[in-house]
Amino acid sequence: MVPKIALLCNLIVVSGGVLRYHKNKLIPWNLALPLVVVSVPFAWLGGYTSISQFWFSIALGLSLFLAGITMLLRPSEVLKTADWVNTKLGYFGLSIASGGLGFLAGLVGIGGGIFFSPLLHLLKTAPSKNIAAFSSFFILVNSISGLIGQFMKHDDIQVVGQFFEYSWLFVVVLVGGQIGSHFGIKVFRPEIVRRLTAVLVLYVGVRLILMAIKIPG
Repeated sequence: MVPKIALLCNLIVVSGGVLRYHKNKLIPWNLALPLVVVSVPFAWLGGYTSISQFWFSIALGLSLFLAGITMLLRPSEVLKTADWVNTKLGYFGLSIASGGLGFLAGLVGIGGGIFFSPLLHLLKTAPSKNIAAFSSFFILVNSISGLIGQFMKHDDIQVVGQFFEYSWLFVVVLVGGQIGSHFGIKVFRPEIVRRLTAVLVLYVGVRLILMAIKIPG
């Protein structure tokens, strides 16, 4: 149930953000569309794959921890999209990463952008705001694909009632997502957004790992 709730929250959070990023012409469509096409079937496969609570927490915690560390490694802000991104080798490498991260996104219910973003930062692929815009679109599409896989794995009508129990959470993430995307685009400097995100991701990752250790395998 947790991956389903997480994926639905992803959809609610990033939908408004994607519209804002598109309005401000920040989404690098020439990069986003090919990579999303590759990731979508893998996100569905990840959502369809069964995993125990213990390994779910371990996989998610380690993924977030590594993502946070990687995000902090970027030394300076990038002002333009890197030339290597538009090469065949660049697309090939990013496509492999997109497929793998799409599978992980569907499996743990995160959407993938939080994993892809640090990699793009480390490789100095593009300015921070463009990476954030790409990540939002990546999360949106892969959350839909992963959610379909999750529902196909567990065809349970009771899940609908459980979703109503979390309706308050959906409202909170909707409001929070809109505020966050506004501040990320209009207020905070890109490096501040990156560092704050890294700290938050590290905290959540460590908490999940510590919680998983207490869960019998």
